[in-house]
Amino acid sequence: MKQFSFPSAYTILVAIIIFVAILTWIVPAGQYQTKMDDALGRDVPIAGTYHEVEPNPQGFEDVVLAPIAGFYDPDSYEANGIDVALFVLFIGGFLAVVTKTGAIDAGIAAAMSSMAGKEKWMIPILMFLFSLGGTIYGMAEETLPFYLLLLPVMISAGYDSLTAVAVIMVGAGMGTLGSTVNPFATVIGSDAAGVSFTEGLNLRLAIYAIGLILCIAYVMRYAEKVKRDSGLSLVASQYDENREHFLASAGEEVPELNGQRKLILLLFIVAFGIMIWGVSSQGWWMARMSGLFLVMSIIVGFVGRLSEKEFTDTFVAGAADLLGVALVIGVARGIVVVMNGGLITDTILFWAEQAISGLSAVAFINVMYWIQFVLSFFVPSTSGLAVLTMPIMAPLADFSDVARDLVVTAYQSASGVVNLVTPTSGVVMGGLAIARVSYDKWIRFVWPLLIILSVLVMILLSVSA
Repeated sequence: MKQFSFPSAYTILVAIIIFVAILTWIVPAGQYQTKMDDALGRDVPIAGTYHEVEPNPQGFEDVVLAPIAGFYDPDSYEANGIDVALFVLFIGGFLAVVTKTGAIDAGIAAAMSSMAGKEKWMIPILMFLFSLGGTIYGMAEETLPFYLLLLPVMISAGYDSLTAVAVIMVGAGMGTLGSTVNPFATVIGSDAAGVSFTEGLNLRLAIYAIGLILCIAYVMRYAEKVKRDSGLSLVASQYDENREHFLASAGEEVPELNGQRKLILLLFIVAFGIMIWGVSSQGWWMARMSGLFLVMSIIVGFVGRLSEKEFTDTFVAGAADLLGVALVIGVARGIVVVMNGGLITDTILFWAEQAISGLSAVAFINVMYWIQFVLSFFVPSTSGLAVLTMPIMAPLADFSDVARDLVVTAYQSASGVVNLVTPTSGVVMGGLAIARVSYDKWIRFVWPLLIILSVLVMILLSVSA
C-alpha cells in the first residue's frame, strides 16, 4: 500500500483557491461604500453601508488566472506579488555570488570554531534581533534572504533546518505580533481606528516581552532535543539530505578566511544593513531592495575576482534555485484575487460586524480576536487587514465600552499569530520552501506555540478590557 505523502505547497494553495472560488457561488456578494482616507492614502470602508450587489461567482477561468493575477492584481489589499518574487530572485543571485567566493563557508567555519560549546546562545540572540525588526517595522518579506544564510550555520551547529526556520519566522513573527511602533500594523491600524498609535503601547509591550520569552524557550527546547538526538527532529528523514544540500562544501577543505573574504563578508553585512535602514527610515520597498542586491552582487564579484562569465552564470544559477519560492508567492496571493473578484470579502467582514454587536466588554474583545484570527487567513497582509477591518470594527467597540486601542491590539495580535502558519502568506510558504521543510512538519512544530500565544493574548486583552 502506497504511503500517504502530504501535498506540496503548490497543491495546498491551488486547493484553497478552488475552495474560495466555490464559496463565491454560495456566499452572497456584497460591498461597503468607501471613502478616501488622506492619512492612510487609501479607500476605506464606511461602517453601516454594507449592501448586497450582483454576484460575480468565480469560474474555471478565474481559478486558472488567479495565480497569475496574484503577481500583479491592482485590486488586491496586498502589495503586488511580482516585486516580491523579483526580490527573491535577486537575493538568490546575490547569495550565490557571495557563496562562490568561499566567504560564506570560511565565515561559518570561523563562527562555529569561536562558538564551540556555546552554539545554543545564537538562538535567543538571533530571535531577539529578528523580533526587533518585526516590532519596529513589521519585518516579513525582508526575512527571506536570511534563510539561506542561517540554514548552514544552524545545521553546522548540530541543529536542523526546522530550527533555522523557527529562529527567523517565529522571531520576526513574534515581533510583528507584539508590534509597538510598526507602521504597517500598529500605526495604520490605529489611524484607521481613529486613535493615536501610542494608546495601548504598554499592553503591546507586555505581549511582546512575555511572548518573546515564551517563543525563545520553546525553540531552544526543540533545538536542544534535536542536538542530543537527530532522530527526534521533525525532519529527521531529510537530515542527511539537508546537511548535504545546505553544507555543499561538507567533506571538502574549508576555504581560508583571508583578507579578501573578510572584506566580502563585511560587504555582505553592509548590504543587509543598508536594506534595513532603507526599509525602516527611507520608505524603500522591493524594487529598491532588488536594485541594492544587484549592485552589491557586482561589487562582491569584483572583489572576489570572478570573471564576467563566472559572475553571470553564478548569479543566474542562484536566481534559478529560488524560482520555486517566487512562484509560491504569486500562487498564494491568488487566493485574495479570487475573494475580491467574487465580491465576498466585504460580506465576510459584514458577518463579523454582526457577530460582535452588543457583547459585554470581555466577550467583545475576545470574539474580536477570533474574528480577526479568521479574517487573517484570507488577508495575510497586516496593513491590508487594518484598512479593511478597522474602520468597521473600531467604532463598534464604543457600544461595548471597550477602548479602541484594544481593538487594534486584538487585530494585530491575531494577525501575528495566523501569519506564523497561514498558507496564504508568501512569507510562510516561501521560507518553508527555501528550507525544504514541508508545511505539515511546520504545523506539527508550531501549533502548541500558537495555542500558548493565543491564551497569553486573550488573558492580557481580557484584563485590559
